[in-house]
Amino acid sequence: MTNTSEHDTDGTLGEMGGVVEPVDLGLPTPGGAFDDHHPPDAALVGDCVHCGFCLPTCPTYVLWGEEMDSPRGRIYLMKEGLEGEPMSDSMVSHWDACLGCMACVTACPSGVQYDTLIEQTRAQVERNHDRSAKDRALRGLIFSIFPHPRRLRLLRGPLRLAQATGLNRALRRTGLLDRVAPQLAAMERLAPRLGKPLPLPEHIAAAGNRRAVVGLLTGCVQGAFFPGVNAATARVLQAEGCDIVVPAAQGCCGALSVHNGREAEAQDYARRLVDSFESTGVEYVVVNAAGCGSTMKEYAGLLADDPAYADRAKAFAGKVRDVSEILDELGPVAPRHPLEMTVAYHDACHLAHAQGVRAQPRRLLEAIPGLEVKEIAEAELCCGSAGIYNILNPEPAAELGDRKAANIVATGAQVLVTANPGCLMQVTSAIERSGHPMGMAHTVEVLDASIRGAPAGTFLLDPA
Repeated sequence: MTNTSEHDTDGTLGEMGGVVEPVDLGLPTPGGAFDDHHPPDAALVGDCVHCGFCLPTCPTYVLWGEEMDSPRGRIYLMKEGLEGEPMSDSMVSHWDACLGCMACVTACPSGVQYDTLIEQTRAQVERNHDRSAKDRALRGLIFSIFPHPRRLRLLRGPLRLAQATGLNRALRRTGLLDRVAPQLAAMERLAPRLGKPLPLPEHIAAAGNRRAVVGLLTGCVQGAFFPGVNAATARVLQAEGCDIVVPAAQGCCGALSVHNGREAEAQDYARRLVDSFESTGVEYVVVNAAGCGSTMKEYAGLLADDPAYADRAKAFAGKVRDVSEILDELGPVAPRHPLEMTVAYHDACHLAHAQGVRAQPRRLLEAIPGLEVKEIAEAELCCGSAGIYNILNPEPAAELGDRKAANIVATGAQVLVTANPGCLMQVTSAIERSGHPMGMAHTVEVLDASIRGAPAGTFLLDPA
């Protein structure tokens, strides 16, 4: 196969052996790759004209230069499946290699809805493809832990002990886990340094005049591993005049399940989350994790086939806001104290590409006196986190993380700021590997520090 990064502007896909003539995709052919429950939408597949503008923004194409590991290559495989080609291990490997970062959606001049197509395809894969026993076991382990906040909190004790005693660093030096179970080694390296748990009360009253009543999603990984981000989110919303409701019954939003084709599981999580917030009477549901927010905004589509939840899911989705969105919409009332430091802002893929939220966090940061925001080269490229991608595919994820780390370090910034727990873990790990440690913070933590008058040194990373 010949690979190229040149744009095919005549609607052909030369890398695949000649001109691809227009075809009537129609309904799935019996015996083809897909069943009849929401296969990849033939009309959306047909929207791709193979121009190639997506190629330089696709992380796997940038790494490998393989046509089938580009968005248009994966769409071509979807087309083959719709035309009757059976689902093969090779097909699935190319779809599995996709990070789901949606940078191609931003880059596409034809408006191809690749995000919808890859989610439809992954749901088909999970129903119709027989994965290896090892792959099933790894995915089973991940989904028995990560979408369960209580189970994640139980891991805090052993992780804190390992970090306090240096056992985790000793294990890394042996290299044993990398040789025996590289995916588990990736999980260990990604674990953040854990502080004390910071539980939030169910109701927090606004400071001063009430401007809005908001619900707060505490999340799974965010709540267990980054409780300080939730605490900072609550303080900032409170300072900006929001009454805050934190439903005790809330659970996982289903984002990881959606992004990995576990459709029925994701729908169950979505129903439960709608139930937990529906009776609170909040005007907005605020999210501080980009992947969660992008999924929650798509609940109407996820539950469209459920007559008991379709309208309720649509109403719920209409209330969802990233914390940077709601703060930007409300405008500041709490005074900002100076933070004399430079930060590099990293666009989380599911905030920038999936939700289109780019300007709001930058405006919030730039309004802080003394703070300078620096842009990162190759900003459109994913850091390699992508939900659980960095666990399932540790080698390419590490390559992308190292590439992102080099671009971040090159800015000369003191602190890296982003808006997603996965990105924080992935980039922290890569920055530490680079030997150029720097501070790491969620956007809302920087705002909180400015409002409270905390020192800029709060965000400096201890190299030890």
